[in-house]
Amino acid sequence: MQVRKAVLPAAGWGTRFLPATKAQPKEMLPLIDKPAIQYIVEEVRDSGLNDVLIITGKTKKSIEDHFDRSIELENVLREKNNGSMLDMVEDIGNLIDIYYVRQKEQRGLGHAVYCARNFINDEPFAVLLSDDIILGETPCLQQMIEAYQQVGTAVVAVMEVPEDEVHRYGIVSPSGDSSQKIFPVSSLVEKPSPNQAPSNLAVIGRYILLPEIFKILKNLPPGAGGEIQLTDALNIMAKQGKVHAFRFSGQRYDIGDKLGFLEATVDIALSRPDIAESFLSYITRKVQRGA
Repeated sequence: MQVRKAVLPAAGWGTRFLPATKAQPKEMLPLIDKPAIQYIVEEVRDSGLNDVLIITGKTKKSIEDHFDRSIELENVLREKNNGSMLDMVEDIGNLIDIYYVRQKEQRGLGHAVYCARNFINDEPFAVLLSDDIILGETPCLQQMIEAYQQVGTAVVAVMEVPEDEVHRYGIVSPSGDSSQKIFPVSSLVEKPSPNQAPSNLAVIGRYILLPEIFKILKNLPPGAGGEIQLTDALNIMAKQGKVHAFRFSGQRYDIGDKLGFLEATVDIALSRPDIAESFLSYITRKVQRGA
């Protein structure tokens, strides 16, 4: 069955970026001049999907406003004859069909995904986490959809992480040759200590899930951190032979981390023809001055 829909959980508090996120969603923090969540929505669009459900919460209304039309702003830009800006603003409102549902209480990623059950019904679907920006020639989600079409199971994106960072991630236990681009997973564990981690292959924020995940999530007890963990549900499916891991191509940035956010900002700036030369000149001067 074809993957047609994507789910974007966006109900978190964003406490790692306080005070900036006290009154605005972390998903709306800009990388240069584009909110982080727009990169994710554009990845969904560029991967050929038509429908996105954003799981929101309190203080998240600006996400809806951003992807809505702004007639007043469009009229101002039209009156100023600013065609390029007008086109950009109109394009944001026409990116893709976007729907919203509120996660009334934050009970973990698994619970956020469960909130999408009526939107998804009985189809395979994608989940993308807005803390993970992945840039490359081919959208990560498109790569994963192609992997799903090969194996027909749930697919999780993985990457190798240092041993001292495994406690930050869900970690997979490979079944078979984990050096391959796609390989089966025998189990998953959420945020293990280094001596308990089955590998250093961490699940990052891209998933292709099967609708049966909802039946598992419905009755799943709280796991790590007292939350409903998506990793725990996937672990049940993995033991049934229904999960594959996928080594994606592209540069991943953890923008939920301050250093990762800065790295993404710098790399995106250096890739932009309108500012790259001036920005690189500035960085070079700072390095030469030792500052």
